[in-house]
Amino acid sequence: MTQTLSKPIEIKTQYTVTWEKLPDDFQLPDDPVENIDQPLLAAALREALDIAGFILAEMLIASNFGVCAKVNDKTVVKAPDWVYVPSVLPAAGEIRRSYTPNAEGEVPAVVMEFLSDDREAEYSIKPTYPYGKWRFYEQILQVQVYAIFEPKSGRLEVYRLISGKYELQEPDADDRYSIESMGLFLGVWEGEKSHRSGYWLRWWDENGNLLLWGAERVEQEQQRAEEERQQAEQERLRAEEERQRADRLAAYLRSQGIDPDRV
Repeated sequence: MTQTLSKPIEIKTQYTVTWEKLPDDFQLPDDPVENIDQPLLAAALREALDIAGFILAEMLIASNFGVCAKVNDKTVVKAPDWVYVPSVLPAAGEIRRSYTPNAEGEVPAVVMEFLSDDREAEYSIKPTYPYGKWRFYEQILQVQVYAIFEPKSGRLEVYRLISGKYELQEPDADDRYSIESMGLFLGVWEGEKSHRSGYWLRWWDENGNLLLWGAERVEQEQQRAEEERQQAEQERLRAEEERQRADRLAAYLRSQGIDPDRV
């Protein structure tokens, strides 16, 4: 599952990066998502975090959302399939249309891309405007964790920024990757959700517990309620058996001329 495409060849380029919030009249790209799987995968990642109570008001977790920087006096906007920023400045009542690190909060800690038909885009190190995704995340934003997921095969690659370069990480014994900035583990799960059968990205906590989706949580609660009902029924039957035994003993004692209440 950790087999990777050819690692991009490094090309030395000097960048002057400035962090300026986009003006309100800036026209953001309005590219549609490339396939129906992408929004489902992104929503599932967020849903589990939300239900687990992980998401805080100061965080930014978004999908297909513009992350910006000005590089050599040109504005660059990339829209990761999924992005996590631990802390952002309040939007002051405005609707956040995009996000510029350093100007509006921290640099994203995690970005994810879901491989599409254009398999090279997520590995692109194009050194000139508008820059490849790999180069933008590694050299310009310097995002600590870059994950690339291929939904069809279930292959997950997790790269960590080490000494300014992305290095492919090895999974643990459970085939999961530690995401230290979140205190969670990321891995691949196969099953069905939202009428889609296949591979999904899932979260596990530090104790190895899977962070459940809403439907799974409902099913878990239903199972717990059924177990409690069955336990209560067993207790009722046990109490009934004890009562019947007591009645039979009392009847026997009376047949022997003994008052059971005086025993």
